[in-house]
Amino acid sequence: MTTETLTIARLGSGGDGIADTSAGPVYVPFTLPGEVVAVARVKNHATVMSMSVVSPERVTPPCVHFGPDGKNGTCGGCTLQHAGDALYHDFKRSLVVAALKSKGLTPEVAPLIVARPGERRRVVFTARRTEKGMLLGFNQAGSHHIVSIDHCPIASDGIVSRLEDIRRVAGAVATSSEPFRLTVLETLSGLDLAFEDVKKIGDRERRAVTQCVLALRGIARVSNDGEILIEPQKPEIDFGGVRVSPPAGGFTQATKEAEEAMADLVLAALGKAKRVADLFSGSGTFALRIARKAKVHAVEGEEKALKALDHAARNTQGLKPVTVERRDLFRRPLMASELKVYDAVVFDPPRAGAEDQCKELARSGVKVIVAVSCNPVSLARDLALLTAAGYRIRQVTPIDQFLWSAHVEAVAVLEK
Repeated sequence: MTTETLTIARLGSGGDGIADTSAGPVYVPFTLPGEVVAVARVKNHATVMSMSVVSPERVTPPCVHFGPDGKNGTCGGCTLQHAGDALYHDFKRSLVVAALKSKGLTPEVAPLIVARPGERRRVVFTARRTEKGMLLGFNQAGSHHIVSIDHCPIASDGIVSRLEDIRRVAGAVATSSEPFRLTVLETLSGLDLAFEDVKKIGDRERRAVTQCVLALRGIARVSNDGEILIEPQKPEIDFGGVRVSPPAGGFTQATKEAEEAMADLVLAALGKAKRVADLFSGSGTFALRIARKAKVHAVEGEEKALKALDHAARNTQGLKPVTVERRDLFRRPLMASELKVYDAVVFDPPRAGAEDQCKELARSGVKVIVAVSCNPVSLARDLALLTAAGYRIRQVTPIDQFLWSAHVEAVAVLEK
C-alpha cells in the first residue's frame, strides 16, 4: 500500500472517480472530477484519506448509509449520491453516448429521463439471521458484509414503511445463518416477497411464515425459489390498464415511472403498425399495452411469465388479438422469414443483449424496430448489426431507473 496525492480526471463507467497516473488509471470511489485527494493505493484502486480540492458538483448524500462513513458500513446499493444532479445526469447519458460511439454510432441521444427518490417499487435485499436478530439490507461494495438499513431514499414508501414487517417474514423463513436474497415488489394488492437460496424449508418454517403473514396483513405473496409458500392475494401490477399477476420471483421493471416512459416511447415509435412482434416479452410490459391498438405476437422463453401474459390478455376486454410463443430466443431466434410478416418488432432482452436475434432482424426488412436495453454496451453492438444492414437510428433515449447507480436503460428506434 502506498500513499499519494491524485487529481480525479473523470468518472468511470462504474461510477468511481478515475485519476490518470504514469502507472495507468487509478479508481477512487466517492470522488468527482476535479477533486484533489490524498489516497492509500493498492495497485489500481485507492481509498480517500483526505481531500484538498472539493468539486463544486459535490452534494451532501441524502442517506446515512452511503459513503465511506456510512452507518454500519458503506451500503453497496448506491454509488453516486455525492454527485449533484447536473453532473449525475450528464454521466448517465454519457454511458449511452460512449457505448454507441465505441461502435462508430453517433445518433442524436436525447436528454436523460430522470429518476427520483422514492420511486423504486422493486428492491433486492440481502438478509441473514444472527444471534441479535435478522440483518436486512445491502452488501457493502466488494464484500459479503451486510449493511443493515432502517430507511432507503430510493425505495417507495410502501416498502420502507414495512421494513420491520419484512424482517419478521425473513426471520420466519430463515433456516440457518447463511445469507440469502429477498426481492420485494410493491404491487397493487400488497407486497410480493420472493426469497432465493433459503435451503431446507420444512413444515416448521411454513407454519411460521403462514402465521406471520396472516397476522401482518398487506403481504400478498411469499415464495422461495419460485415455490409459493403463502399467497393471501394474487399480486397484481398494471400494464397500461391491464392487470397482470407476475410469477413468483419473476422480472418486473424496478420503477413504474421508468416503465411508463419506456412504454410511451415504444408506442409512439410503432405509429400505425397493425401487426407487431414483442420479443423477450416477459409478462407483457409492452405487449399488453401494444394490444390496445395492434395485433401482437409475444415471444418469451420463461414459461410462467408467458402464462401470466396470456392469462391477462384473455381476461381483458378491448384488446386486439394477442398470441404467445414460448421460445428461447438465444438458442432459436425468430428467423428473417418469420419476421417478415410484422410491421414492427420490439425487443427487450436481458443484459447480454440480442446479438443472434438482431442478425435475423437485419435480414428481415421489418420497417420499424424498437430496441429496449438495460446495457448500453450490448445495445450498441446490436444496433451496429442493424445499421450495417441499412437501418437508420431515428432516436435514442436514455432512462434512469436505478437512481444513484451506474446503470442506465435506453430505448432506440430504428427504421429501414
